[in-house]
Amino acid sequence: MAKFLIEVPHGSDKRSCLQAIEIFLKTGSHFLTHADWGCLDGDHKAWIIADVDSKQDAMFIVPPVYRAQAKIVRLTTFTYNDLVHADEFHNGS
Repeated sequence: MAKFLIEVPHGSDKRSCLQAIEIFLKTGSHFLTHADWGCLDGDHKAWIIADVDSKQDAMFIVPPVYRAQAKIVRLTTFTYNDLVHADEFHNGS
């Protein structure tokens, strides 16, 4: 399994916030009912960290109404030893 950060934005108005929270809570999904929210700090997104097999599996956690806006990022923990093999995994410059 891999670890993914799921970021789900929603509108900044009160109605959008309450609707997003309600949709997440009503699913009954452990992932969604334990999401972290940035609304009280002006960042209208929910974040979930999930251990699943693929990005597609992570996307299926997101309620369908929010999937088009959701961002899925695979998370990796690096060790000092990984620096030796940095050329094997680094895609950027």
